[in-house]
Amino acid sequence: MARKKKFSIFDLLNYTVLALFTLACVFPFYYLLINTISNNDLSSKGLVMFYPKGLQFSNYKHVFQIPGLTLAAGVTMARTVIGTALTVAASGLLGYLFTKNEMWGRRFWYRFLVITMYFNAGLIPWYLTMRNLGLTNNFLAYIVPGIVSPFFIILVKTFVESTPIALQESAQIDGAGYMTIFWKIVMPLITPILATITIFSAVGQWNQFYDTLFLMTDSKLFTLQFILWRYMNEALSIAEIMKQSAGAGMRGNVSILPTPTSIRTTVSIIVVVPILLVYPFFQRYFVKGIMIGAIKG
Repeated sequence: MARKKKFSIFDLLNYTVLALFTLACVFPFYYLLINTISNNDLSSKGLVMFYPKGLQFSNYKHVFQIPGLTLAAGVTMARTVIGTALTVAASGLLGYLFTKNEMWGRRFWYRFLVITMYFNAGLIPWYLTMRNLGLTNNFLAYIVPGIVSPFFIILVKTFVESTPIALQESAQIDGAGYMTIFWKIVMPLITPILATITIFSAVGQWNQFYDTLFLMTDSKLFTLQFILWRYMNEALSIAEIMKQSAGAGMRGNVSILPTPTSIRTTVSIIVVVPILLVYPFFQRYFVKGIMIGAIKG
């Protein structure tokens, strides 16, 4: 009969530290949330700290009326889905091909790929290159530069090398080609690392806004993060515009009148929540994928 493990002081300290760490990670999101649904006057004065005061949901109604927000959300969703799918597909295929000695110029191309991780020409050459390629005011500017990611390819290559090579060799003996082996043998085995790459790529695409800042002047191509950044800087003027456009009854109620604080916190919640929903679907693959892909030489 197995002996029951005693609860030690170390266990207590361990759980306490982890609980405090979890609280430190969760509290900023909770703080944003309670300020979006509290009395705006109290929130702007910093009086909402641990629980909502003067519950109301008008901030979300006001923010969704900001011009261009819905379109920006669509652009961000499109770049996240398309960009992530192409990045994962390219990383999986190239990572697999780099494990094959038969690949033409394998050593040269792999070293060339690794070098790009350490050398960067800088912002101005990057902008000139994108402009010369016709990627200014072009949705493809969000997709094309991120398809080939050296870091992700190296992760996949390392993961493939950790899988039993005998499975690939037996399929090759039976007459399977490289692509058949990749889709039917390798792909099911490298699902954990592909899920890890999916998370990294999706978060990167969702949070990116510098490419919009430098490459886009067409408001139809603005992303949600760019709108957030711009409205964070212009929250005061936007709040004043919303106050002017509000009805007489609303102007008399300071608890629901938009303020710079309410604009910033509400837009932040709208931007952050969707990408948080990605994690539950991939979390079970995440730890296994990143650990196996990282520790093998």
